[in-house]
Amino acid sequence: MRIPQIRLESTFIKTGLEIQKPVQKIEQPKANQSIQQPKAELEIYTVPGRLTVDQTEARAQLGFKTIPRLVSEFAQAGKQAALEGIGRRASEGEQLMRIENKGNPIPQIAESNAFKEKQFGIGWIPSHGSVKLHYTPADVQVKATPRNPIIDVQIQKPIHEYTPGNVSVYVEQKNSLKIDFVNLFNETI
Repeated sequence: MRIPQIRLESTFIKTGLEIQKPVQKIEQPKANQSIQQPKAELEIYTVPGRLTVDQTEARAQLGFKTIPRLVSEFAQAGKQAALEGIGRRASEGEQLMRIENKGNPIPQIAESNAFKEKQFGIGWIPSHGSVKLHYTPADVQVKATPRNPIIDVQIQKPIHEYTPGNVSVYVEQKNSLKIDFVNLFNETI
């Protein structure tokens, strides 16, 4: 006995794609840039230093004295000598007044006046410290005024070219369905 059958045979559709890739081109031109740096303003104020050398005393010790100073010194020395002379004479008068005290004041007075002691010393002419120095240091004031840089930048836009892609779909193979009937009719026995 034969069993009836239905046979189905199908093929699927096949599609194909045709692709054109997109094209993109980008260029970035460099920016135009300008930088200027102005010079800073610089002001310098200077008060010069001052050195004062006073050698009046050193010159005086070497014998180079001014007329007013010589007059003053001679007047002072004369006054001092006069006072010493008065004091010496008063002392000698006292000694002579006391002649009764058994002494011999006249030869003693003559001997002390005849032989005066002189002092001798070694020294430096002019003496140390006789030259006087005075120094006023210089004063420097600096005033600087900075200047900001001048920066000019011109930005360039990018150059952008774009060609879009394309996709085309096509059928490579069509779909189909084949139906076949087997043993569908009864045969007579």
